[in-house]
Parts: sequence; structure tokens; C-alpha cells
Amino acid sequence: MGTEQQGMISRNAIIYPNVRLGANCVVEDYAIIGAPPAGSLPGVIETIIGDNAVIRSYTVIYAGNHIGSGFHTGNKANIRERNEIGNDVSIGALSVVEHHVTIGNGVRVHSQVFIPEYSVLEDESWLGPQVVLTNARYPRSPGAKKDLQGVRVCRAAIVGAHATILPGITIGAEALVGAGSVVVQDVAEKTVVAGNPARPINTIANLPYLKGTEK
Repeated sequence: MGTEQQGMISRNAIIYPNVRLGANCVVEDYAIIGAPPAGSLPGVIETIIGDNAVIRSYTVIYAGNHIGSGFHTGNKANIRERNEIGNDVSIGALSVVEHHVTIGNGVRVHSQVFIPEYSVLEDESWLGPQVVLTNARYPRSPGAKKDLQGVRVCRAAIVGAHATILPGITIGAEALVGAGSVVVQDVAEKTVVAGNPARPINTIANLPYLKGTEK
């Protein structure tokens, strides 16, 4: 573990070799950072977490993550190996981020969210509680693992609570997906969709909370 200055690292936390924590990080009880993925030995893969991180109790962060400054997790978040995560990102309690995921700056992921392999969350995107992104169109079919297609949530898009997004879907910049929706096709930027299957019902410019705010 290398660092210039530490905040509070619990004695009960487990920090594997080859983990680089930035300044003023907090790691709470029973958190695990740098856990080796299957087939790898401890300390072989470098893990980097920037300044001012808060890693809450029972969070597990596997080796090979490159995470920016201001990172926060809720309790029992699980972050698999080899992800690229930007600055000022929050991953809520009991959420799961699988491997090879890209997360931009200022992203908010609320509690109990599932983000599978090859997903991309662009800057300032927002996922509500219990959102499920998917990446396998036919999960038990031969070769399913070779055909995984992650979801892309573009800049500043919002996905409401309990929504499900099918594999390979793109949610356009500043779009809004209503709570409980099942999204089966791409969503255009600045469009509001809702329902099962989700359909366009409005535009962002027409939402009441934006009235009078246009520049």
C-alpha cells in the first residue's frame, strides 16, 4: 500500500499489496481493497484509488481498478476487477459493478444497482435505486459470454428506480428513463421514456421543473 497521507484506515479492513490509496482516504471496518480476481495472485495487479475516498464497511474492491478522487461507496458495495472509474463517483450500498466497466466523472449510482461487464456510464449520469443493466441477450445460449453487449448511459442521462435496460442499448445524453421502465430500444438524447416496453412520452425541455430555466 503506497500513499502520501492517510485519513482513517480501519484495523479491520483488508488492503492487499500493490494498492495505491491517495491522501485523506477513509476505509471503514471489514472493507477489502485489491482482492485478487480468479486466477491471479495477490499484489500482481495494481489498484489505484485517488484522494478523499470513503470506502464504507464491507465494501469489496477487486484488484485492477483505476479510480479517481472523491470516490464514495455505500455499505457492502461490490466492485469487480479492471474497471476505469472517474472523479467524484458514488456507488451505493449493495450495488454490484462487474469487471471491464467504464464510469465517467460525477456519476451517481444508488443502492442495489447492477452494472454488468462492458457497460459505460458517461459523465454526470445517474442511476436510481435497483436499476438493472443487462448485457446477455440469451444468457444460457452457447457462446453467450462471447456476445456480451454492455449498456451505454450517455452524459447526464437519468435512469429512474427499478428500470431495466436490455443489452446493447444506448440511453442518449440528458435523456430520462421513468421508474420501472423496461428499455428495449435506444433512447434519443433529451427524450423522456416510460413503460414496458418504454416509449417516448415527452422531451426534457417540456418537463415542468425546467420551465423558465432555459437560457
